[in-house]
Amino acid sequence: MEVPQIMTPGPTQVRENVRMARAIATINPDLDLQFYEFYKETCEEIGKFLKTNNEVRILSGEGILGLEAACASLTENGDRILIIDNGIFGEGFADFVKMYGGEAVLFKGDRKRKIDTKELEKFLERDHDFKYATVVHCDTPSGVLNDIDRICHLLNKKDILTVVDSVSAMGGEDVRVDEWKIDIVVGASQKCVSAPAGLTFLSISEDAFRVMEQRKKPIASYYCNLLVWKDYYKNKWFPYTPPISDIVGLRQAFDNILKDKKIINRHNSIGKATRKAVMEAGLSLYIDEGYSNTVTVIELPEGINDKELLRHMVDEFNVFIAGSFGYLQGKVIRIGHMGENAKKDKMVYTLLALQASLKELGFECEKNMVEVFLNEV
Repeated sequence: MEVPQIMTPGPTQVRENVRMARAIATINPDLDLQFYEFYKETCEEIGKFLKTNNEVRILSGEGILGLEAACASLTENGDRILIIDNGIFGEGFADFVKMYGGEAVLFKGDRKRKIDTKELEKFLERDHDFKYATVVHCDTPSGVLNDIDRICHLLNKKDILTVVDSVSAMGGEDVRVDEWKIDIVVGASQKCVSAPAGLTFLSISEDAFRVMEQRKKPIASYYCNLLVWKDYYKNKWFPYTPPISDIVGLRQAFDNILKDKKIINRHNSIGKATRKAVMEAGLSLYIDEGYSNTVTVIELPEGINDKELLRHMVDEFNVFIAGSFGYLQGKVIRIGHMGENAKKDKMVYTLLALQASLKELGFECEKNMVEVFLNEV
């Protein structure tokens, strides 16, 4: 079967050198002392990428594992946790908090706009008795991007720990962990990093580790327990056998990223050009403000069925984009221009396929999306 051009907002396309790295022969990672060095160096490379001196850990599981592990490790019965919610994944943090005995207090924002930091500041003046707060950098289902730098500074002033889901943003949007006062930030292998799905990674501040160590009761999980990873290198002991081939591939993906000095500018250029092409074609973006440069979310024109459109693009052009889910299911389509997807040639072919498929299904674009994109990028 011919593999389609994957232009979804994760998983993304994987470069050949990453695929080949995963095929390198390996030995037992629990017993090989050299692998402890390799794992540590890979964590330090990720820390460089995140602009932090905090500890970094790579966990065996998709990005959701990192999000749950952060909440499991920090939350105790009765803790008040602030959930900053302007999207499906923002709201989803509340489920993890409740699962581990916390009280989830939601600060709700407009789901078509980034979080209003002035309103958040007013809210925190009235109520800031929270152990930690959660916020999503890019909410992938809607494409809204939040100003985590401003949000985390506001929370830090109130001595509230910060947990940031940057799974769909980091690599395409800037992340400065130390400068922005982020205690835990979560990423994953399959988005802008452009490695196969299956790994999550986190940077963890000293304050976050301290809170975990000072808990009254033990963390109610093992696989989601970040504290068991704290002294892995000193003790030369992993809590469970690491997926060594996946980590070797992840290291190659980060090598690729750190060599790409224009990665943020490239995503910015591709994102802006895509949005302009969509709007000048007579289509509507789902959100009104706070656009991510890693995913563009487009409202379906009246009379166009999302499943028919997506199927036509695969069948006729071998291009795979995505619909959405939750409250957006059947209402929008999503193009992921992140990581290896954020390339001019791939976006040109994707827009060509989208415009032709829309025409076949009854919607005529007002302008040629490819021409608009190329004039802007």
